[in-house]
Amino acid sequence: MIDGRFNRGLPIGGHWVPVSGRLPVINPATGTLLAEAPLGGVEHLEMAVAAAAAAREKIQSQAAYERAEQLLSVAREIGQRRDEFSQCILAESGKPILLAEAEVSRAIVTFTAAAEEARRPQGETLALDSFPSGRGHTGFTRRFPIGTVYGITPFNFPLNLVAHKVAPCLAVGNAILVKPAPKAPLTSLLLAEALEAAGVPAGQVSVVICSNQDAAHLVGDPRVALTSFTGSPDVGWRMKERCGRQKLLLELGGNAAVVVHEDADLQAAIGGIITGGFGYAGQSCISVQRVFVHEPIYARFRERLLDQIPRLAIAGDPADRRTLVGPLIDHASLDRVLAWIGRAVDAGASVLIGGRARGLILEPTVLEGVSADMDLWTKEVFAPVILLQPYTHFEEALSRVNDSVFGLQAGVFTADLRRAFQAFERLEVGGVMINEVPTFRVETMPYGGIKLSGLGREGIRYAMEEMTELRSMVMNWR
Repeated sequence: MIDGRFNRGLPIGGHWVPVSGRLPVINPATGTLLAEAPLGGVEHLEMAVAAAAAAREKIQSQAAYERAEQLLSVAREIGQRRDEFSQCILAESGKPILLAEAEVSRAIVTFTAAAEEARRPQGETLALDSFPSGRGHTGFTRRFPIGTVYGITPFNFPLNLVAHKVAPCLAVGNAILVKPAPKAPLTSLLLAEALEAAGVPAGQVSVVICSNQDAAHLVGDPRVALTSFTGSPDVGWRMKERCGRQKLLLELGGNAAVVVHEDADLQAAIGGIITGGFGYAGQSCISVQRVFVHEPIYARFRERLLDQIPRLAIAGDPADRRTLVGPLIDHASLDRVLAWIGRAVDAGASVLIGGRARGLILEPTVLEGVSADMDLWTKEVFAPVILLQPYTHFEEALSRVNDSVFGLQAGVFTADLRRAFQAFERLEVGGVMINEVPTFRVETMPYGGIKLSGLGREGIRYAMEEMTELRSMVMNWR
């Protein structure tokens, strides 16, 4: 069990507020009690909103260089606590240690990139005299902070997905209330400590751990300008129904696809698919799920894939530096995936490798022959499961990728530039990765999806745009 430092309370308005509630946090790798997190409720959400409003004038009076320096200080604080963050991510989410360390490195990049963006002006000069009615006028645009942001984050990236909401807020001068996932809330408290040490103004960032039922209290609340939610499509789209005039940013799920054409670099494709499909037990919304392989190379691809999985996708103790596949987050997730696999097999699909579980660890699993109407194909599996399908023509593969209610990211492996642009034009997704798997993400790129996969875009500069309002000034100088 982690030491009692988490008994301090909830970081709200520049203070650690004592709470009577406790939330057990279970280590999914061991099944043991890791800690009892402070559990708040609606009254603590109210305190955080009031603190954000009280801090607004001070926050928005900061100069760009002050916001940038503050963000760099946060990045340094995380760097100095790198091991502590990595071990906390490992313990509460079951993420393999190498991937936990990579997440900490990414969070440092996220705050550093936000510092750079904070220094850049967000606006443009308006060419008003391009029409007769604008003669003698000039104009400018500038982006202003939207106000208080409500950030709701999932368990699978308990540091960097929080950072992707907090860093853009700090960069533009907003306040944010973070509500972390109940299954992995501790890393957010460590981040609050780092923010405090970096000198972030009191009230600008508060963290409230509460039930998902209580969290709904602020969705649609007019005191909150924007709710930024990362999580399941079912929850996200229900939130949209109650948001009213409140702006909503959704980063939801997917059943990400990869197309491997006959001219592809097979070794690169197979290595990327194994890492992208099985890393962290597939618990990522852009984890590789559907793999379409050109018929002329299908048999060779399948043989090489199955041959390399035991060597590259080691499943086991997430504290072991060789491990790629750790535990699923809980038994409900494992039971759901095993049920989907069972129904697919009953309908005629074949398990080529894996399909068995040891504790919460599901072995890396590959199936073929899964029909397009099965849950395993149409829904987000969120587990180390890859589905193989051959295709005859490239255009057919693109159509099959699009035959989904999701549209987050897709990968295409080909050496033909014409096919690459054809995929870019035709694939109905937020991002097309050429000679990369859909799991690829750099913190500064726009990130988000269409269809049921989301609304709006994250990625530092793009999130900053979502978190601001555009205002114009027009001058008559005649």
